[in-house]
Amino acid sequence: MTQPMKEWMDGPGVASHRAPIEQLGRVAPRSERVERLLAQLTLAEKIGQMSQLTLPEQLEADPQAHARLLGELRAGEVGSFLNARDLELRNELQRVAVEETRLGIPLLFGRDVIHGYRTIFPIPLGVAASFDPTLAEAVATAAAREASEAGIDWTFAPMVDVTREPRWGRVAEGFGEDPWLASRFGAAMVRGFQGDDPSQPGRVAACAKHYLGYGASEAGKEYNTTWVPEPLLRDVYLPPFRACIEAGALTVMCGFNDLNGVPMSGQRWALRELLKGELGFEGFVVSDWASVEEMIQHGSCAGARDAALEAASAGVDMEMVSRTYRAELLRLVENGALPVAEIDDAVRRILEVKQALGLFERPYKQRSAPPAALCPEHLELARRAARQSLVLLENRGRCLPLSPALESLCVVGPLADDRHNPLGCWSFDGDRTATVTLLAALKQRLPAPGQLRYVPGVPDARSSDRSGFEAARSAVAAAQAALVVLGEDGNISGECRSRAFLGLPGVQTELLEQLASTGTPLVVVVMAGRPLTFAREAQLASALLYAWHPGTLGGPALADVLFGDVAPAGKLPISFPRTVGQVPIYHAHKNTGRPPRKGRRGIPTGTPLDPVDMDASYLDVDVSPAYPFGFGLSYTSFRYSEVSVSPTRGSFDTRFEVSALLTNTGERRGVEVAQLYVRDLVGSLTRPVRELKGIQRIELLPGASERVRFSLSASDLAFCRRDLSVGAEPGRFQVFVGGDATASEGAEFELC
Repeated sequence: MTQPMKEWMDGPGVASHRAPIEQLGRVAPRSERVERLLAQLTLAEKIGQMSQLTLPEQLEADPQAHARLLGELRAGEVGSFLNARDLELRNELQRVAVEETRLGIPLLFGRDVIHGYRTIFPIPLGVAASFDPTLAEAVATAAAREASEAGIDWTFAPMVDVTREPRWGRVAEGFGEDPWLASRFGAAMVRGFQGDDPSQPGRVAACAKHYLGYGASEAGKEYNTTWVPEPLLRDVYLPPFRACIEAGALTVMCGFNDLNGVPMSGQRWALRELLKGELGFEGFVVSDWASVEEMIQHGSCAGARDAALEAASAGVDMEMVSRTYRAELLRLVENGALPVAEIDDAVRRILEVKQALGLFERPYKQRSAPPAALCPEHLELARRAARQSLVLLENRGRCLPLSPALESLCVVGPLADDRHNPLGCWSFDGDRTATVTLLAALKQRLPAPGQLRYVPGVPDARSSDRSGFEAARSAVAAAQAALVVLGEDGNISGECRSRAFLGLPGVQTELLEQLASTGTPLVVVVMAGRPLTFAREAQLASALLYAWHPGTLGGPALADVLFGDVAPAGKLPISFPRTVGQVPIYHAHKNTGRPPRKGRRGIPTGTPLDPVDMDASYLDVDVSPAYPFGFGLSYTSFRYSEVSVSPTRGSFDTRFEVSALLTNTGERRGVEVAQLYVRDLVGSLTRPVRELKGIQRIELLPGASERVRFSLSASDLAFCRRDLSVGAEPGRFQVFVGGDATASEGAEFELC
């Protein structure tokens, strides 16, 4: 370790930079420092700043590869690394960049910190089920603290791809089907990661991804084509990115998809004109893993030269992993094919982000004392986040909450005592030894001998081994109640984890059928990274609790809710289909000229010559979802009434106040998420039947009432119109306030 690096690591001092950096002065405005640096960089060094490499896991075990990498660093050929998991290696590489290169520009270290670092929180789709953006901000703040002390400067999150496609594995990483909700959660995560000042200790740069329209991948297949007309792009897929930019996101990642025939890594209109121009994004754009080079496979580029030219021209400022920039950009500029001004724009953006993160002043990272990772505060937050994410879907005969006086409880299912899979996808940095399983949490609550028995039933969630069925059936038959934990393991959601069928994997349904034959009440807990189809399972269960992949403290959180210490209050951020054949299914659909009637199915009585009963329905399944967007039960019940709008007629400057009376009609304290939906009855382009425009979390004692209030302005009613301008249109609007997207209590107002 060199003396400057040692001084910084050992104390509060700042490492001595090489002369060119020192000459800039730390009191200089950021833009002045960056412009001076930019003027001193050679073209090759600029291209180095635009290049990000991944670090092999066993780099230090390969001396030749290690030496080769250090040589590239000293030559200024690398501006960023991802996957530097070791703090000492990270600081060693940073030392070479800061102390042994001509200009001493610090490196930027990125990592996929998606829903926690050492402490793993519920998957983002689960956090979205809380309908509480302040929770998402707290989760991101904790994740940033843990990641930062491990040497990470930059996380590739939040993912704000709106999707109506549960077959797509990456649905787990986002916030569901609704652009309004995804916008609030995305912005909250950005604030949590970056804080008010991203240069402060414990903060990391956020990266809004995957720009743009990636959630519309055809057939739910990873990396697939997306065809999205501009009005839909602006109304559904763009708003969360706009919200993240307004929240100050320092970086944006473009998607693997081709958008309307042009791969996003080469989409000049979307990147330069829309993102950097219209939306005013001032940070930098990074490609996804080798997505620049993959334009050759897409068939839009003939080779590396074309790919580098397309991406740099389009506005991809940093190339991740692949090396087309380093191989081709120098000659492209020298030959006049690529203006140097576009190179300068990219490098300027990268340097500004490095400066915003304080890397010029504090290039090295040191371990926190005490460490933030797995600290009591973060563990308690993980437990609270998991509790708030749980969604109660069924509760027949008030089977839940369980009585602590249960004489015997049988627990079945491999996920009940699994420290790995309940953490979900993108949890590779999580500490499995810190995971508290549901079984472990139950053992603390039911310590009496014979009160609790565990039988896995099947070896793992995807197994077809039925040899454990009989032991599980016998154990359940002898118990007063049974808790059956089913679902997906963490390895079948996330990137490149698309599924053609959405049922429970393996023989879990058969196991449940065997258990149901005993007559013992079954409480089914489902852990999964996406909406599943489980009509048969729901019929067999007395109660059904959806837990997503709940994270490090998922076990205690589940026990808290199962035994009634905390009432469930989660709501579905995505519609659950009855069958995969309904996909895509979502609440903000269009009405059609022959709208479907709820509950109607079968062959219509009419013909094309006399179209009686011919509407937008299925022959073989009800057109409605199994569980609608926003749905979630409590241990109490709520009633909405007296919905009103004031005024009922107003101009484009008017604020319309919507209110409703919410009453707890049950016998227990509970939290309800009141939801405001709007329908624009006539538009120059047809409008959705429901659009979410507001949420409020309300806690009420039994019998208590509270008036919930929302405010709407013309900007809340804006959409992409027929002429592609964005704004509201005069006309009549309906509002609905309720506990999910099927809310029927409503009122009307007119915008003049």
